[in-house]
Amino acid sequence: MDLRTSARRAGTEYRFEHFRTRLLIDDMTFGRNALGPGGTLPECDLPTLDGGRFASGSLGRRPVLMVFGSRTCPVTESAVPVLKRLHDRFGSRVRFVLVNTREAHPGQTIGQPGTSEEKHLHAQRLRDHHDIPFEVAVDDIDGTLHRAFTPKPNSAYLIDADGTVLFRSHWANDEPALRRALERAASGDPVHGRSRAMAGPLLRAVGHLPGIVRAAGSRTGRDVWRAAPPLAVLGALSRLFHRLPADRRGPAAAGALVLLVCAAAVGAFTVLG
Repeated sequence: MDLRTSARRAGTEYRFEHFRTRLLIDDMTFGRNALGPGGTLPECDLPTLDGGRFASGSLGRRPVLMVFGSRTCPVTESAVPVLKRLHDRFGSRVRFVLVNTREAHPGQTIGQPGTSEEKHLHAQRLRDHHDIPFEVAVDDIDGTLHRAFTPKPNSAYLIDADGTVLFRSHWANDEPALRRALERAASGDPVHGRSRAMAGPLLRAVGHLPGIVRAAGSRTGRDVWRAAPPLAVLGALSRLFHRLPADRRGPAAAGALVLLVCAAAVGAFTVLG
């Protein structure tokens, strides 16, 4: 298989139609060779929705916080308010760029874009849905830049003006970790590290899953139940806590599930005893 055929196949696999367990597993971990602190931003030149460019050769004089995301990603749904708060605080000293990727949970209403034009429209939908005040860049249809970073649905990278990655966060809704990194970068202090937080960011995203299913279509819900039953259960339970902010519904659902399991165990022990 030549390189062109291999690249075409990788691009086709990247644009999946159904969320599957393998994708969930891939989302949870970075490989040993995944691009991280000390690495270099791959060559790229992406259009932004405001008519500009996000190009590796002309990043500007400020550090760049680059985040991947999509309209059907519940973590992105949780992360954008975080990014807007951080932008309010650091936007004059750090360049913020959200790179629109493939849809994390495509459905029959919001499907996987099949052309560059469709992907541009998906980026506009993402920007307008969140009223994003900073740059939104559009990766190519095969996700060339996203795949170069080992694609995760909502990872974040702090990059210096020369293109060197200073900091990596697995999830962009990890506000404390991003704030600490941005504070150091904005002050000109050395930054080097990564955030591996997992449980907290995912639980904060769970409460957004029902809304993603409503927006993307019922097929998305069926895919999540098949591929990730525990997340589907937590998402369903989170709807019981609709009066709470969405970020707090997932932790509440997890607590309720623990209580239910404990009650069932006590009941079984009582019956057996």
